[in-house]
Amino acid sequence: MPQMIPDNRGMNPLLAKLQPYPFERLKQLFATVTPNPALKPISLGIGEPKHATPAFIQEALKASVATGLSAYPATAGEPALRKACAAWLQTRYQLTLDPATQVLPVNGSREALFALTQTVIDPSRPGATVVSPNPFYQIYEGAALLSGAEPYYVPSDPARNFANDWDSVPAEVWARTQLLFVCSPGNPTGAVMPLSEWQKLFALSDQHGFVIASDECYSEIYFREEAPLSGLEAAHQLGRTDFKRLIAFTSLSKRSNVPGLRSGFVAGDAAIIKQFLLYRTYHGSAMSPVVQAASIAAWGDESHVVDNRNQYRTKFAQVTPVLAEVLDVKLPDASFYLWAGVPTGWQSDDAAFAKALYEAESVTVLPGSYLARDFNGSNPGQGRIRMALVAETAECLEAAERIARFVRTHPQKMAPGSSPG
Repeated sequence: MPQMIPDNRGMNPLLAKLQPYPFERLKQLFATVTPNPALKPISLGIGEPKHATPAFIQEALKASVATGLSAYPATAGEPALRKACAAWLQTRYQLTLDPATQVLPVNGSREALFALTQTVIDPSRPGATVVSPNPFYQIYEGAALLSGAEPYYVPSDPARNFANDWDSVPAEVWARTQLLFVCSPGNPTGAVMPLSEWQKLFALSDQHGFVIASDECYSEIYFREEAPLSGLEAAHQLGRTDFKRLIAFTSLSKRSNVPGLRSGFVAGDAAIIKQFLLYRTYHGSAMSPVVQAASIAAWGDESHVVDNRNQYRTKFAQVTPVLAEVLDVKLPDASFYLWAGVPTGWQSDDAAFAKALYEAESVTVLPGSYLARDFNGSNPGQGRIRMALVAETAECLEAAERIARFVRTHPQKMAPGSSPG
């Protein structure tokens, strides 16, 4: 009788290290719950932009179909797109980068964050480490694990506007770090990192030689007059005009309400971008010419970005005060999330709060502990919930009013097995 061969023979063993995605965990949490059938479901769970895609971007996409599907795209992207990205950097940050060597189009920040990690990490070096914020965008962790590195999680500090406590990282960890993820504006906190923090991280990068990956995909949704500081902008202000060991990521998804377009770019250290382009040549990451045409149009227009930002400002101005009456929450620096503490009576059980809220009010929020990891004895997401205010204002306001009603009628955690009723 022939010997049975295991189904997983030859599979990458690092896949076993991957954790369930937050939304898979949320699905499991809600599996035994029936939401209130008298109420229309409202989801504040997924951070997917819902504002209308501008018509001119749609038209640019349509106009390019006739010619854009007839040839293979170059991995480096068309010169016109790279110039458009560089022109946006000049307009937004007054920075002059070489579009041929310091800018590279990517298929959204998600795939680029993952691919850059595979490019940068040398798993043969003992103790290969990727430093990540905690809580964090899950791609950081998955990319680190599949590269053969181990993540080291740096907690956010509520007492300092949810700034990451970089000083908590031991010197021996920095010494083996190959890549640091920075997310500013932060997901889920919305916190923007100031120049002093950038100066600290650049000094550490110079000392230990690690690359900084600056995730800036929420940079165009902000609530103060001063726009969020970019890592590139910080580097330039500190005299680092070659952007050594720095790569910034930006995307059209949130800025232009085109999450399905999958378009963005990276910019920074030319030497890293050269190697990143080599990796992407084999990875098969070329952007469709049709998408490139629409992207050129999007990067070249700011009026729709201002309009989008104003919509978020109006929405947050109406929703935040309603929630602030019952939750520990305030207007963030930027992004389209509210990062709220659950009521004291719920004993920091964010998952139980989200589950009971869903059952009673048919409103979905994401438990903060699902976005973080237990590390060094604590989970900095525990006791908080993330709310994505991506739908239209009326729907978000109704969700806020339902949440406020729920908290007022259920100020304390319920006994196991009881219904919020």
